[in-house]
Amino acid sequence: VKMPRIYVGTYNAYNEGSIKGAWLDLEDYDNHDAFMTACRELHADEHDPECMFQDFEGIPREFIGECYLKPEFWDYMNCDIDDEVKEAYMYLFDEWNEDRCRDSYFGEFDNRTKMAEHLVDETGLLGEIPENLQCYFDYEAYGRDMELGGDVFEHNRHWFWRNY
Repeated sequence: VKMPRIYVGTYNAYNEGSIKGAWLDLEDYDNHDAFMTACRELHADEHDPECMFQDFEGIPREFIGECYLKPEFWDYMNCDIDDEVKEAYMYLFDEWNEDRCRDSYFGEFDNRTKMAEHLVDETGLLGEIPENLQCYFDYEAYGRDMELGGDVFEHNRHWFWRNY
């Protein structure tokens, strides 16, 4: 995963034919306000600089635009949830909510059959069925129905319960 950073220029410089600016590493700033202060300091040669984010790395698109970076990105960046899980959550739900991510995530599985096997085992779903009959349970169909029914969602092998 790339370190989150943004190339910060200004609209004024761009309109004058320049891409003058610099890459700023977001991990160097405690919060959105500190980052925006650094952007203004970078372009202190302009009276009231209007920052333009001309390129970026390591930031999900849901957080950034040409002239804005959502303040909640720092919550996302500083969260101790695995980066792949956070990225999958953002891809599936188009929002960042750390509590919902933690509550809805239940694992990494190669396919929906393996996911279904895990859930059946974890919940004891087949506990009342005699062991010699449990082998007839169709895990693939169960996983497919859960996914098609909208009960679970997957991205890059990371599985989540529906976000309510």
